[in-house]
Amino acid sequence: MEEKVDLKNTFKLFKRTWKYAGSYRKYLFLYGFFSLLMAAISVGVPILSAQLMINMTSGILDKLLLVAGSIFGLEILRNVSNYFASLAINKFRIETLNDIQVSLASETLNLTVKELDNNSSGVFIDRLSKDASYLADLFNMLTWYMGQVLTNIGVLGAIFIVNKYMFLFSIIVLILLYWIERARIRNGYKYDKQIRKLNENNSGLIAELVRGMRDIKVLNSAHDFMTKIIGRIKEANDKKYEMQIKRNGYNFWYSSVRDLSDLLFIVLGVYLIYLGKLSIENLVVIYMYQPRTYSMLYSITSFIEELKKFSLSSSRVFEIIDGAFEKEKFGSKHLNKVNGNFEFKHVTFGYDENMPVLNNLNFKINANETVAFVGKSGGGKTTIFSLIDKLYTVDKGEITIDGVNINELDKDSIRDNISIITQSPYIFNFTIKENLKITKSDATDEEIEEVCKIAKLHDFVMTLPDGYDTLVGEGGLNLSGGQRQRLAIARALLKKTEIILFDEATSALDNETQKDIQTAINNMKGEYTILIIAHRLSTVINSDRIIFIDNGHVLAEGNHKWLIENCSEYKNLYETELI
Repeated sequence: MEEKVDLKNTFKLFKRTWKYAGSYRKYLFLYGFFSLLMAAISVGVPILSAQLMINMTSGILDKLLLVAGSIFGLEILRNVSNYFASLAINKFRIETLNDIQVSLASETLNLTVKELDNNSSGVFIDRLSKDASYLADLFNMLTWYMGQVLTNIGVLGAIFIVNKYMFLFSIIVLILLYWIERARIRNGYKYDKQIRKLNENNSGLIAELVRGMRDIKVLNSAHDFMTKIIGRIKEANDKKYEMQIKRNGYNFWYSSVRDLSDLLFIVLGVYLIYLGKLSIENLVVIYMYQPRTYSMLYSITSFIEELKKFSLSSSRVFEIIDGAFEKEKFGSKHLNKVNGNFEFKHVTFGYDENMPVLNNLNFKINANETVAFVGKSGGGKTTIFSLIDKLYTVDKGEITIDGVNINELDKDSIRDNISIITQSPYIFNFTIKENLKITKSDATDEEIEEVCKIAKLHDFVMTLPDGYDTLVGEGGLNLSGGQRQRLAIARALLKKTEIILFDEATSALDNETQKDIQTAINNMKGEYTILIIAHRLSTVINSDRIIFIDNGHVLAEGNHKWLIENCSEYKNLYETELI
């Protein structure tokens, strides 16, 4: 069954997209003015060309030169108009595309981490780049095709003035060709929808290939990975080939009808000359310009095709903007100053609702306290940090910050006051300085150097030829694991929040650097609320409290000495580490 576009819905989508044009609409109107001017020129040139042919065959040389000069002047005016029209429409397109992509990027950042976990990165990459471009291109295409239609309507009008019979014949041919193109476009829309979904999946897989290339090499799994990529690429390309076969069929009928119309055009022209209703000169001129009416048909059908692509792209873009994907939700309460008191009250949470990671979890953290979370892998420690920063929302129970339910607080109250240093921090493909300034854009060089010295990164940076202006590569590729973590620690320290969460932040550091970082953490004790996740218990034995997490709940809590004496599981972990 052929896919049809809901014109009413498409018009609504067009109106929404039109809002992004904003103050740039003046460029669109400027383009429209020059397009109308070119359309007017297109009426005059064929008529003057017919007069030129008559003067040429009649030997009227003085008028011949006058008409030729007039045609030259009109063509120069057309070229000038086309130049300024192109400037106007390209300026309009670029500015509109900027606004659309900025808005879409902003909305993508508002998506929940759960949505990012459940969807391929290709879903968002394709919509930010390709689909956003289609939205901006619509105005470009609309005005360009309308300009072409107006120009060629002028040619059709000139044919009507010269000979009404040839005009009628041209209209009949255009109607036949239009029906063939209409069928082709409907069929193409169905395939385009399927191909975009396949391309979206491919984009995500290719992104995985690039990000995971080192691991693919180390695991020697290139063959298996390539098998998966080849299968995906073949599926998409087979669908494109299938679409092309269908398109070739429509092109065959379109070309055949057009070739037959050319023959019938000559037959009709000869017949009209025989009847004395058309001169040879006018037949030549009409024959020269009549193919441009096919361009008008091409412009109309191409615009319909672009309109369908726009409908598909805008639906995909507005899915993100309108909330088809789950957005983060925050409250309206704002805390000007966060002291750093936390409490988990009967918190239950699972990434899968049928498999809870935390189960009726209860604990309390006091402001300026240093608390460590320990336990076996998979017990829920990192999940606790994600919930504190509201990357996920609890299923049951509540989390409070300074006595206020976290769900009632606005985003700035939470994330402006919490820094998380993760086990595998993402380092952006910026310079070292730019990576640091992500958390504080107005940071001075002195502030940057200060936090880098605390994180034991400054000396290394000074050995680099470009120092803090060194590009680190995608994901911090040019840095070692320890250097990436030191950069992440410095980035968090630069933020200067009241609450700092260390999620295995020293796991990739050598013993000496780990000791330095541990000293830095100890120096912050009493001034910040510090939460630490660590597998190596030796790094947390000096914490004010240690909370042992087991299967999503608190098994025991106390200082190191108390846990050694009263918690056999903790004692076993500690003694195993000493072996």
